[in-house]
Amino acid sequence: MQGRLSHIIQEKFAQYYNTYAMNVLSPSFIGQREFGFVPFNTHTRKIMLRHKKFENVESLKDFLASTVSSDVYYSAAYYERPEADMDEKGWRGADLVFDIDADHIPTPCGKVHDSWVCNHCGFSCKGPSPEQCPTCGEAKFDTKTWMCDECLESAKKETIKLLDMLIEDLGFAENEIRLYFSGNRGYHVHVESKQIHLLDSMARKEIVDYVIGLGFKVELHRLIDKDKGRVVVGPNSKGWRSRIAKGIDSFLTKQSHGEIEAVGLSKPRIDFLIKNKEKLRESLKNKGWIEVKGVGPQNWKKIIQWIVNQQSAKIDTVVTTDIHRLIRLAGSLHGKTGFMKLESPLTSFDEFDPLKEAVAFKEGQMIVKVTEAPKFRIGDIYYGPFKDNSHVELPTAAALFLLCKGAAQVVD
Repeated sequence: MQGRLSHIIQEKFAQYYNTYAMNVLSPSFIGQREFGFVPFNTHTRKIMLRHKKFENVESLKDFLASTVSSDVYYSAAYYERPEADMDEKGWRGADLVFDIDADHIPTPCGKVHDSWVCNHCGFSCKGPSPEQCPTCGEAKFDTKTWMCDECLESAKKETIKLLDMLIEDLGFAENEIRLYFSGNRGYHVHVESKQIHLLDSMARKEIVDYVIGLGFKVELHRLIDKDKGRVVVGPNSKGWRSRIAKGIDSFLTKQSHGEIEAVGLSKPRIDFLIKNKEKLRESLKNKGWIEVKGVGPQNWKKIIQWIVNQQSAKIDTVVTTDIHRLIRLAGSLHGKTGFMKLESPLTSFDEFDPLKEAVAFKEGQMIVKVTEAPKFRIGDIYYGPFKDNSHVELPTAAALFLLCKGAAQVVD
């Protein structure tokens, strides 16, 4: 059955690559990139065909149409000999790549639509997988994750924070940044700039640490002046000091005890902040500082550390520091969803709806038997939830999404 299911998905992917080859975008300097392909064979699905080279996008598209793959990748790195083994490729630099995925962002919706099964004892449960199985103590799981409006919105918020840091703090120009929906549960940000091409892994880690706020110390930034009894950010702050100022202002606008309690303050401190928030905001805006009186320096330090966590961007740190990383090809299909990896303009990212704009299959119907699936949206229509081997006729995009998730079978 799995082989037949894989064959059906492969047929649809072949249809896409033969009909909509124009959607596949050529990476810059394509002849210096390594390409990798995950085949549709159920026994070799996790084995990647690597070290492929293409001189132009036309030859790449011909290969995609003739050798249909589940997933298509290319290197963020530039090589002298992309087709050679790793130690003989001749590394010439790499783009700076960021991966923002809902898997790395705790969201309430994950407890509703995600699930896991212990590979050792078979125990299963809803929500993100634990570090160890509560029944047998093993740590290997089969996980099933789904995407919804809530987790995609959380990934978008993290991406917006990242983009702001790259442009405002690190000084990259907008025309050096490419933004993509990954085809599944998040976004990819590519920075193509000569300034970063030759950075090694350690230098890229410095960028990662800045973005995630790792090692941020209130004392080193001199944010609390104990002699004057003030929290000082300055009237024209840049970088993290500016983000702290914005974070404090946002924190002070919170309306209730419940919204502030997450920081861990006592009730008298919370009462003081709510009562004096407008006065504190005014001082921060006009003077660049606020008095610690009524809250105390240690509590303000706690608030600032909480703000750093809120203002930081949640990225997959391993992706950015890997100077040989393979990243999904723009315009290709994601093997776990059937959606496209699709570019979004930076200027209209707020309105970008991946569940509508990245749909690859917009025609036809399929009858499928769905074992179990939560409610999900494609385009403007919601489907499900489904359970108990439901037989349903669905648009191709919705049916293929379930097939790729392993949650359905085609009914003849």
